[in-house]
Amino acid sequence: MAKSTNKPEPDYFRDKLSTVANDGKRIWVYAKKIKGKYTNRRRILAIFLLALFYIGPFIKIGDEPIMLFDVLQRKFVIFGVVFWPQDFHLILLTLITTIVFVVLFTVVFGRLFCGWVCPQTIFMEFVFRQIEYLIEGSATAQRKLDQQKMNFEKFWKKTLKHIIFYSIAIITSSTFLAYMIGIDSVLSFLAEGPYTNLSGYLGLLLFSGVFYFVFAFFREQVCTIACPYGRLQGVLVDKKSIIVGYDYKRGEPRGPINKSGEVDSGDCIDCNACVVVCPTGIDIRNGTQLECINCTACIDACNSVMDRVKKPQGLIRYDSELGIETGNHSIFNTRSIAYSIVLFILILFVGYLFMQRGDFESTILRARGSLFQNYGTDSLSNIYNYNLVNKSKGSLQVEYQLISPVGRIKHIQVVEPVNVGEMGTGTFLVVIPKDQLTTSNTPIIIGLYIDGIEVDTYNSTFVGPSSLDRQ
Repeated sequence: MAKSTNKPEPDYFRDKLSTVANDGKRIWVYAKKIKGKYTNRRRILAIFLLALFYIGPFIKIGDEPIMLFDVLQRKFVIFGVVFWPQDFHLILLTLITTIVFVVLFTVVFGRLFCGWVCPQTIFMEFVFRQIEYLIEGSATAQRKLDQQKMNFEKFWKKTLKHIIFYSIAIITSSTFLAYMIGIDSVLSFLAEGPYTNLSGYLGLLLFSGVFYFVFAFFREQVCTIACPYGRLQGVLVDKKSIIVGYDYKRGEPRGPINKSGEVDSGDCIDCNACVVVCPTGIDIRNGTQLECINCTACIDACNSVMDRVKKPQGLIRYDSELGIETGNHSIFNTRSIAYSIVLFILILFVGYLFMQRGDFESTILRARGSLFQNYGTDSLSNIYNYNLVNKSKGSLQVEYQLISPVGRIKHIQVVEPVNVGEMGTGTFLVVIPKDQLTTSNTPIIIGLYIDGIEVDTYNSTFVGPSSLDRQ
């Protein structure tokens, strides 16, 4: 490990994962339990997000759940608003906006998402690892327990831990399923037992098994091997991006505290406190690394050491590579402010799209290839086809009326109410007196009414005889 006056020089850590030994075997990470202001803030946020996740399926707005993603029924509910396949354009625009948001967010704030709100981090650090601390003890006690031969103590601790792990996996899988089919369906499904729906139970157990495997065994490898976002940061993060970084200019050269209790070298006393608390097993002093999830554990550990040796906090902190290099420690620069404004505009844009979404969608088209027809002795008629998509929460009865010019609409068949999430189709005639027609293509306005109240208008044209253009 380098102890030069400059930035640490060896790059060997970039050639291999910190959790893989030279012989290719897995190096198990025993992260030391940490306390500090950042950890406390992350814990509060994690508790809030976990509570929201587990309580979410029981929360309803009106008669709809707060969130539902029923792919089989092609029904999606977001904050109580129902979306159907006809809203695909909204979903597509939202997806594009989300991708742009992720790119810009990562360029400015690095892997802030990973350390604070990523489900993998929240479950691993604030659920499963806390259970390990409770049952098996500290990181040192866990390592000692794993190294000792099987005995009664090891058997009951490991058994209890994994039973709790899998129980949490089943509860979480059931909650996740509730977001797919609704909590009422899940409770009914569980009450009926496996004999009624064996395939459903097997699917639930399989998903629970995968969830259990990830947090009981795969753990931090998800962030370094499986997660595409972790790989993406290598492309998006640059010297101006905000990261959890070590101030090598202040910390180097490293050295222990002398007998008088003072530090003769840089502020880093080479205590390895930042290493033993890292959930991915890296040394943040080596610089930005793929495995780093910006979880701030090293910040809290280092700050506590700096307090003990009476040095300023912030040897490891949120900063940018450029900020550490130049000494300009301002997190919010011109670029980060500009990108943040763009992110805010994108959020407003998506919000506007959802606010503009109505309870129904109607299309009115004149029948292809049809011409005008005489209707009685003094009127002409055109045939129109209409589609009506019901996006509301109840059945929908829409009445079509001709607003301009003077005339009327005559339906060819009985107009039936359109059920929730379905599309109604029909055909009607627009009948206009001849004396109201001035050209062969007369603009018309059709009004859509629900319970006698105009809710929308539709512009089209009415085809008449070409002789009208010569009058």
